[in-house]
Amino acid sequence: MRQADRRVREKQKAEVEIQEPGGDAGLFQFEVTDVLDLHTFAPRDVKDVVEEYLAEAHHLGFRALRIVHGRGIGVQREMVRSVLAGTPFVTAFRDAPTEAGGWGATIVDLDHPHAPINS
Repeated sequence: MRQADRRVREKQKAEVEIQEPGGDAGLFQFEVTDVLDLHTFAPRDVKDVVEEYLAEAHHLGFRALRIVHGRGIGVQREMVRSVLAGTPFVTAFRDAPTEAGGWGATIVDLDHPHAPINS
């Protein structure tokens, strides 16, 4: 990421409500910064967490993010990239540079939160 994208940003709490198959709702709280490490979430929750994280980060005005999904066999990576591909305010995404996680992380570019969304 460029130096300008690394500056310290205001941290805010985001709550993600996940509906479990049995009808129970789980609540996750995490700080929204320019990096999301998915290692702390259960694989079944990754899609919902990423969607909520993107929405909050966009709302807060972040323009560049890094999502750490790990290397493994690529299941988490593909899930993350599927969400990114379907998110209208994501303008681009790519593997992180080697020093930032390489193919174990994805760099995400977001449009300005007040920019019109092309449909």
